[in-house]
Amino acid sequence: MIGVAPPGYDPAASESVEILPVASAATVRGYVTGLLRRHRRAFAVLLAVNAVAVVASVVGPYLLGGLVDDLARGARELHVGRVVALFAVALAVQTVFVRQVRLRGAVLGEEMLADLREDFLVRSVGLPPSVLERAGTGDLLSRITTDIDRLANAMREAVPQLAVAVVWAGLLLGALTVTAPPLALAVLAALPVLVVGCRWYFRRAPAAYRSETAGYAAVAAVLTETVDAGRTIEAHRLGARRVGLSELRIRQWTAWERYTLWLRSVLFPVVNAFYVLILGGVLMIGGSFVLQGWMSVGELTTGALLAQMLAEPVGMILRWYDELQIAQVSLARLVGVREIEPGAGDPRVVPAGRAVRADAVRFGYREGDDVLHGVSLEVPPGTRLALVGPSGAGKSTLGRLLAGIYAARAGEVTLGGAELARMPAERVREQVALVNQEHHVFVGSLRDNLRLARTDAGDAELWAALGAVDATGWATALERGLDTEVGSGGVALTPAQAQQIALARLVLADPHTLVLDEATSLLDPRAARHLERSLARVLDGRTVVAIAHRLHTAHDADVIAVVEDGRISELGRHDALVAADGAYAALWRSWHG
Repeated sequence: MIGVAPPGYDPAASESVEILPVASAATVRGYVTGLLRRHRRAFAVLLAVNAVAVVASVVGPYLLGGLVDDLARGARELHVGRVVALFAVALAVQTVFVRQVRLRGAVLGEEMLADLREDFLVRSVGLPPSVLERAGTGDLLSRITTDIDRLANAMREAVPQLAVAVVWAGLLLGALTVTAPPLALAVLAALPVLVVGCRWYFRRAPAAYRSETAGYAAVAAVLTETVDAGRTIEAHRLGARRVGLSELRIRQWTAWERYTLWLRSVLFPVVNAFYVLILGGVLMIGGSFVLQGWMSVGELTTGALLAQMLAEPVGMILRWYDELQIAQVSLARLVGVREIEPGAGDPRVVPAGRAVRADAVRFGYREGDDVLHGVSLEVPPGTRLALVGPSGAGKSTLGRLLAGIYAARAGEVTLGGAELARMPAERVREQVALVNQEHHVFVGSLRDNLRLARTDAGDAELWAALGAVDATGWATALERGLDTEVGSGGVALTPAQAQQIALARLVLADPHTLVLDEATSLLDPRAARHLERSLARVLDGRTVVAIAHRLHTAHDADVIAVVEDGRISELGRHDALVAADGAYAALWRSWHG
């Protein structure tokens, strides 16, 4: 099992669920360096406080060594009271500064952890929407939950404590060298055992921990997908297959868990042997030097105590370094989003108008399997365009391309002559908005949910936006109005009400081009028809691309595009298409029975 993957593990299966990338070592080092640079003052103070604590801890062995030398020389007056007083002062200083080390280390760790969380969230939100959609829930959830949890301990304790331990060990070695240079040879004699053991361990540990973490992400992905699609699985009698897949992922994950545990079971005895060799070497070398008269008994006593004290910082270094091996994997997964092109685009690309155009666009979700085949379409400013066609024809995909969510594989989609794929995402969102069937109500007040679209909106504007989407009735009935807490733990809103909030945000955002993908699908037909008429007044003068199965939306549109098999088969107004007796006329007759 040494240096090989545990049995039953399928690397391809594990990698297939790794959609967001894992950062390279260079990226992780760069991020950690930047993080430490942000907190360099707090880090420097922590090291200085720790140095004082270590120096105070060395006073005791020196005092005891001096007493032993006095006794060996036959001194009649030992000044025990003075020694005890100095030791008490040193102990008090050490206690105060050790407390400061722990306090400042914990605060520094929490601040760095907060920065990491914020960096990950900001970077994730700034990623292209297509990347986040393809990433799936399992990988994203495991990174923001499991990886953050694993990093929490490392950030709170491992990073500051490792720095403390390195300074501590260095000062103790310096003190040992100054007190009795020959005794430092004992440390050098024992060091190869530790180096060989740690080299063996740390050559295997990072990859093992990385595979263990990826295995857990695979378990999370399978369980999340199974829960989300529970009704579909039950309807198609796929329960046994999903249980089998879950058990396979769990076996692969636990195999890596056992492997990493076995690695630690080899490392710990090596560390214990290192401690024994140091102390034994100090006593043997020191004893020989004392017998030869080359070293005093007091120096041997001080050296033995300092060597014994080395066990704690060395143990801390190994323990926290091992913790950092686990944390490094989680950090690489979190920092991995930095290696994705953020889709920021070229800030110099500025649209020269509002016309939307698709020119010979090809797009597919999988390599070699296009959904859209050479689609060309022009939407002049202020046009209401309806995309209709059978399910799976590519209407929603085309809508997302026109909204700048996806980038075309071939061809281009432009806004005012500027290619959407080359524009900064923020600039695209300021001018083009997509509203689909999926709406989220965030935990917070109704006011906060609406202000996501425009943070400076006043209450009058918020009520006007709610009125524009026919939501005033239920909103005014809430006990605290705009201050009512909604979402999880607050007032439960119906899917239709959540949809109205999403549309109210659209009114507040005030983009000049809208892509509505079944934006009123959760309302009953009569309410949806009424809401669309209300929205028509609000959206007057804007470019609207409406994707709908309800053909009354198409009836009111300026232009209708019929999408079939990833191509636009018909284009024109309602009356002309009905008269042409083609695909749209067949859909219209089917709609009216």
